[in-house]
Amino acid sequence: MNCRFADLRHKEVISACDGTRLGFVDDVIVDTKTACIVSFVIFGRMSFFGLFGKCEDYIIPWEKIQLIGEDTIIISCKTPNPVKRQKKRRFHQKN
Repeated sequence: MNCRFADLRHKEVISACDGTRLGFVDDVIVDTKTACIVSFVIFGRMSFFGLFGKCEDYIIPWEKIQLIGEDTIIISCKTPNPVKRQKKRRFHQKN
């Protein structure tokens, strides 16, 4: 089965262990040397209408993906631990 990134964005990610709905695929991390997908990224939801920022993101490694179906992606682990998004560096900030 071939799938484009645009098609992945419309698939919901669900944990097979506890049935938790994590959300939809928002981004993909790719290894540029091997041109293989390393993981899927699900961005955190907005907190209280976006006034208090976002919740943390989920990064799901490719090895944890059990099945990619028509409408859903099933992962074979419990709900992964959320990861804080790295802040973008501004051009005027030093290392």
